[in-house]
Amino acid sequence: MEDEEGPEYGKPDFVLLDQVTMEDFMKNLKLRFEKGRIYTYIGEVLVSVNPYQELPLYGPEAIARYQGRELYERPPHLYAVANAAYRMMKRRSRDTCIVISGESGAGKTEASKHIMQYIAAVTNPSQRAEVERVKDVLLKSTCVLESFGNARTNRNHNSSRFGKYMDINFDFKGDPVGGHIHSYLLEKSRVLKQHVGERNFHAFYQVLRGCEDEELHALHLERNAALYNFTRQGAGLSTLESDEKSHHQAVTEAMLVIGFSSEEVGSVHRILAAILHLGNIEFEETEEGGPEQGTLAVTKEELVDYVAELTATPREMVLHCLLARTVASGGREVIEKGYTAAEASYARDACAKVFGVQQWGALGETEKALREEAGSEIARSRQALVCPQAMYQRLFEWVVNRINSVMETRGRDPRRDGKDTVIGVLDIYGFEVLPVNSFEQLCINYCNEKLQQLFIQLILKQEQEEYEREGITWQTVQYFNNASIVELVERPHRGVLAVLDEACSTAGTITDRIFLQTLDTHHRHHAHYTSRQLCPTDKTMEFGRDFRIKHYAGDVTYSVEGFIDKNRDSLFQDFKRLLYNSTDPTLRAMWPDGQQDITEVTKRPLTAGTLFKNSMVALVENLAVKEPFYIRCIKPNEDKVPARLDEAHCRHQVAYLGLLENVRVRRAGFASRQPYPRFLLRYKMTCEYTWPNHLLGSDRAAVSALLEQHGLQGDVAFGHTKLFIRSPRTLVTLEQSRARLIPIIVLLLQKAWRGTLARWRCRKLRAVYTIMRWFRRHKVRAHLAELQRRFQAARQPPHYGRDLVWPQAPTVLQPFQDTCHTLFSRWRARQLVKNIPPSDMAQIKAKVAAMVALQELRQEWGCRRAWARDYLSSATDNPTASGLFAQRLKTLQDKDGFKIVLFSSHVRKVNRFNKRRDRALLLTDRHLYKLEPGRQYRVMRAVPLDAVTGLSVTSGRDQLVVLHAKGQDDLVVCLHRSQPPLDNRVGELVGVLAAHCQGEGRKLEVRVSDCIPLRQRGNQRSVSVEARPEQPEPDFCCSHGTFTLLWPSP
Repeated sequence: MEDEEGPEYGKPDFVLLDQVTMEDFMKNLKLRFEKGRIYTYIGEVLVSVNPYQELPLYGPEAIARYQGRELYERPPHLYAVANAAYRMMKRRSRDTCIVISGESGAGKTEASKHIMQYIAAVTNPSQRAEVERVKDVLLKSTCVLESFGNARTNRNHNSSRFGKYMDINFDFKGDPVGGHIHSYLLEKSRVLKQHVGERNFHAFYQVLRGCEDEELHALHLERNAALYNFTRQGAGLSTLESDEKSHHQAVTEAMLVIGFSSEEVGSVHRILAAILHLGNIEFEETEEGGPEQGTLAVTKEELVDYVAELTATPREMVLHCLLARTVASGGREVIEKGYTAAEASYARDACAKVFGVQQWGALGETEKALREEAGSEIARSRQALVCPQAMYQRLFEWVVNRINSVMETRGRDPRRDGKDTVIGVLDIYGFEVLPVNSFEQLCINYCNEKLQQLFIQLILKQEQEEYEREGITWQTVQYFNNASIVELVERPHRGVLAVLDEACSTAGTITDRIFLQTLDTHHRHHAHYTSRQLCPTDKTMEFGRDFRIKHYAGDVTYSVEGFIDKNRDSLFQDFKRLLYNSTDPTLRAMWPDGQQDITEVTKRPLTAGTLFKNSMVALVENLAVKEPFYIRCIKPNEDKVPARLDEAHCRHQVAYLGLLENVRVRRAGFASRQPYPRFLLRYKMTCEYTWPNHLLGSDRAAVSALLEQHGLQGDVAFGHTKLFIRSPRTLVTLEQSRARLIPIIVLLLQKAWRGTLARWRCRKLRAVYTIMRWFRRHKVRAHLAELQRRFQAARQPPHYGRDLVWPQAPTVLQPFQDTCHTLFSRWRARQLVKNIPPSDMAQIKAKVAAMVALQELRQEWGCRRAWARDYLSSATDNPTASGLFAQRLKTLQDKDGFKIVLFSSHVRKVNRFNKRRDRALLLTDRHLYKLEPGRQYRVMRAVPLDAVTGLSVTSGRDQLVVLHAKGQDDLVVCLHRSQPPLDNRVGELVGVLAAHCQGEGRKLEVRVSDCIPLRQRGNQRSVSVEARPEQPEPDFCCSHGTFTLLWPSP
């Protein structure tokens, strides 16, 4: 940090000031502000000054610089505090909170947005879909809540008019898995009236300027905000219309991303429009009126139609609620009471507030005039004035609850997923002092007193008490304790809120003046309370109206006018029933209490002050159990001008925020303290005497040995049960040492654990293999026994086990069974062949050769008949010329010297000239002869048998054969003139020729195809078979160079 924070920028931490005085503090603050350093530390507390301009301090690059860094490794920044809170939560599984405080316009809202952006940026590196959804909701909710809860004020153009506390739930990985938003004290009186120079809530102007023309027409609205009573005051202060339109579009998109349906968004727009129309309704008294309305009427009844349409309620019911009210008497009798014009106007404005928030502002000039005109009846008719306020309040609460329903954690089981940790972010209104301060300012300032009390307890009081309890030498720092001021407001029975509740619940006429008198009686001797009655000489207060409380931030004078009415903050049941009976489900869901019957007796509701006090007590209790991180925001000037620091104005804020006392306590104190066991648990691995477990006398002695080894004993103090560390740099040193050792320890643990897992797996595998081995043995034995049982009769002739079924073999024995099956097949074949006469062996070998050559591509090939081979010498096949063939055969044998006739048969041949003739085919062990039967079997062609390279046949029953010879034309023939007719002899020819070639050790190529290619005189041709039932004898035909065998079909 020293490299980026030189002396020219002042001290980055106020604790480093040479002297702790207000002058030195302000000098350092102003120097850093002028140099663009808007952030400064007080220990772990961050002081932030609003620059009123964009500075290049944010974005992904800045986030990367601060991610994973210690607090003092980088210059002071919001990201550093957010990172410290996140790391504290993730490292130690402790809930943390970030409390952002300061007056209006000091930059609290912007600070909270930057913190949310940082948390969203550094989480969910694995991009889990559910975590991304939660992050989107967390980021988009800020935009939506600003629209409905923020407004332009004289102090701030985007002032939060409500308090917000957001809890973000994280899983054990540090990723956000859910959240919850608590809202406090919405300034609903702003719906009715705003101070000069201020505007209503942003949502109204965004609807008027941002809606499309078609939607605006459906809402019966016009873009000019000056046309509506509730927005007229701020109409001239509006920003550019394009800005309002872009903001409206951004809010609508954010609502859809969060999970609002388009119907719900439309309902929200209709409710806002209804509030604006309610504000324009005016009343007049007529001389004669109907029985229901008395003498009161609405001047522009089309406005009533608009309100009825937009709220989806009957027009008559809306008009009735505006002109009269229904009450139940003690005997459960229902009575209707009509309003006067003044009462109705008051009622109208009251209804407009009901849509959004509770009434917290002053009554204003209009309301005072109505009171004077209508007298005491107006006080009773204030219910009608509450309607628009209540509508806006319920709308705002519904939006917050709707966001919470989307953000809530889903399916989280602590036993399965581990305990969730929480980071809370508090962005709440600052201390307020207005020209006229009423009930709402009392609540706001009471809230700030509670938060200041928490700050005092956690940072100042508890720290000093802990030093004394632990026996640490300490110089007490004097500071202002505001416990008496908090007690003045919230004390039971006697506090301001308790007295106010008593005035609201007392029967009879109790006025604000009587309430003030009671306060004077109870607190006349209180050091922080006074009034004009108790101090007659103080003319800054009026008799019977004002009282003053001396807050920690300064004196505030409150006017009691309207205190009782605002504390009651009740609404007639008529309005609740009207809106509950709406056909719009969104609006109906905002008014569940409207289902009560008018005669039903209910418990008196808690007052506004009590509800707010209870919420503040719960908030402080929630923050007190978390590890706090503070951001103290300072407003540099009242004019919202960049680069200008009003020293007097800032001095006042520094004083009432107690920053100077915080510096003194931090300088005199210690940055961190930890119990000895927890310190050892985290850092014991950095010392050889404490790792893995120490053997010293006590944990304190072990901690002392650890610090001595690191040379840090001079920067610590030893208490009775805790170690106190003065400088954060000591913690940084220890964390760095720990970070270097953690990977080594993790590897050691991983090695040990992986070894254990490996041994477990090894033992399991050994057991598995043993079981598998014995099981395989069992399966093998069972299988072999089954084989032995089935094949006992396999030796019996004549089939030798032909019909036996092999059992299904185990997978491990499948190769063994395949081998056995092969051996059995060979053995059975041997047994069968052994009984065959030697004269039949040549035929058997030929049939086997034919079967192998044809490869089951030809189904019919004559394997079931006896093969005679030499059919031309047979008197059965050749009764007229067998003798002539025998003579020719003897002549050829003497001439060529062949030993055996392999095959002979009559054939029908076709040549390249398409001539078809009957011929004879003779196949010996030396030659292939083509003979002419008509001329004593004269030899027409002789081809050496070793020149025959192959033959081709078809897959059918026909007897077509194409013989291929090397260097010779292919011979195309069809075997015929057989006995019986059309006998299948192709397989015999293939078999004897293949067997002979196999015996000579050469390969014969046999092809099976229904379209056989052939070569004649160098020309490529083909031959196929066509079956014809009317064909008497097989014969060839030729067409376009293609031969076709015409085969007689049965």
